[in-house]
Amino acid sequence: MRPMSRKTLSTLASIIVVVIVAIITACTHSGGSDNATDPGAAASTSSASSATATSTPTYGEGPDGEQKHTGTDPVSGLPWIAVSQLPAEAQHELDLIDAGGPFSYPGKDGSTFGNYEGILPDEARGYYREYTVDTPGSDDRGARRIITGSGGEFYYTDDHYESFSRIDR
Repeated sequence: MRPMSRKTLSTLASIIVVVIVAIITACTHSGGSDNATDPGAAASTSSASSATATSTPTYGEGPDGEQKHTGTDPVSGLPWIAVSQLPAEAQHELDLIDAGGPFSYPGKDGSTFGNYEGILPDEARGYYREYTVDTPGSDDRGARRIITGSGGEFYYTDDHYESFSRIDR
């Protein structure tokens, strides 16, 4: 067996570090969740685990009498948030997303969201898109975003990707 080159060893060490950080991050973000599924399954992209995870949703009655999700999304492990609980600017941005624009930041809104924080379910690059939610009084884009997934899911963050809620639409 031929010994590995220094470059190969360095690359292998980098990969191991990334995997360890990803595992620690996943454990940190899944701790304390009332999610009934296996925390490791939340990041799975297989259709079998998704079908199992979504087969037992919990519902409660929303303010308009409509059935809404309660607790946490079993796929992402994130808390649900009703559209009516979002700030008015986020509700407006959802309408713009549905209409295809026009957006306040055309060079940024609709661009690929990389999910580098690893909080949303792991998906291929390009799966998620991000949209700016206007923040009154802010002279820049602010911290609020809506993230959409190619599978039709919507997420909201008001702290620039440090935490998310799954939007119940």
